[in-house]
Amino acid sequence: MQDTVPALNLNDTSLAFRAKSDAQLKRAFWLFKMIDSPFLTKVGPKMLQFGLDMGLPLEGVVRSTIFELFVGGESLKDTARTTRHLAEFGVKTILDYSVEGEKTEAGFDATRDEILDTIRHGGKHEAVAFSACKMTGLGDFDLMAKIQAKRQLTEAESEAFTRMIQRIEEIAALAAEEQTPIFIDAEESWIQEVIDEIAEGLMERYNQTKPVIFTTVQHYRWDRLEYLKGLIQRSKEKGYILGVKLVRGAYLEKERLRAEEMGYPDPIQPNKAASDKDYNAALELCMEHLDHVAICAGTHNDQSSLYLTELMQAKGVAPGHPYIWFAQLLGMSDNISFNLSHAGYNVAKYLPYGPVKSVLPYLIRRAEENTSVAGQASRETSLLGQEVRRRKSC
Repeated sequence: MQDTVPALNLNDTSLAFRAKSDAQLKRAFWLFKMIDSPFLTKVGPKMLQFGLDMGLPLEGVVRSTIFELFVGGESLKDTARTTRHLAEFGVKTILDYSVEGEKTEAGFDATRDEILDTIRHGGKHEAVAFSACKMTGLGDFDLMAKIQAKRQLTEAESEAFTRMIQRIEEIAALAAEEQTPIFIDAEESWIQEVIDEIAEGLMERYNQTKPVIFTTVQHYRWDRLEYLKGLIQRSKEKGYILGVKLVRGAYLEKERLRAEEMGYPDPIQPNKAASDKDYNAALELCMEHLDHVAICAGTHNDQSSLYLTELMQAKGVAPGHPYIWFAQLLGMSDNISFNLSHAGYNVAKYLPYGPVKSVLPYLIRRAEENTSVAGQASRETSLLGQEVRRRKSC
């Protein structure tokens, strides 16, 4: 019988920020205070992008502020220091080469090569739990949209799609060889069916004995719980271990605007409560099939994180079960990551990296995410401030 696990307190700031020095803590506090300003978050990124495009010497400022908080470095080699530091506190790493916007075959090849390097690196370092990739880093977005819309491809487009498939096949094969699992991230709904089909095919091939390939399911879409049910059923029928990362989602405003402009039904949940309900239902569903479903709860939501621990306890599942992971982005929700890791749960931080200019789109999304998710930046600021005050009183 599983021993009773003490109740978790995700608001224990002494554990949440134990990996931060006093100086890092204060910098994070003031950065989140700025991010919590809707005006600065709306205007700041555009001004920063304009300044960089104009050649102004702003990279040093970015590198010492938001880059330090949210990014693991400019190269794979740079990430080693952060990976080691996180590992000291029981938190592992998800290596994520976050350069975006590639449009050329040479650019797609370069991204593939970088992801292959993260997988090799993971095979040598136990502190690296996963690698991650986006299909739009390996092939053209518009091409996938055209395929999903079932439009006829030109010969050149067919060849380009074949090359994209070859790239992800190389990545999956190496992930299996190195035993470094890889997340295939979810993207916009009008290319997601193409990504889903690719991910399912790779899981059927490489997840026969271990979860190597993980697909991603976004529950801010109202149709994804049913998709997950079908996915579990298909994995059973085809005899492979399903690897699934459960997230809420990151393209809400873009999705709603496109649906309105093009006149099709809004794919997004009617409200946050509906998204939360489906997310927790997805956790329940995966736990019911834990014998052949490996899950990663990619969430910054305290309630969902605690709910998964409660489901585990109710079923007598040990905190360190190899098929259950929790994940948060570097620089965010440390109260979840470090309190869970201290209690023995499997936790990993997404560790994005890349040159400052190339990673800027990622950083802008992080700033926007912290203001669009109700109270996220305010909560981060509150917890950081609480820990600053606690340390002063010690």
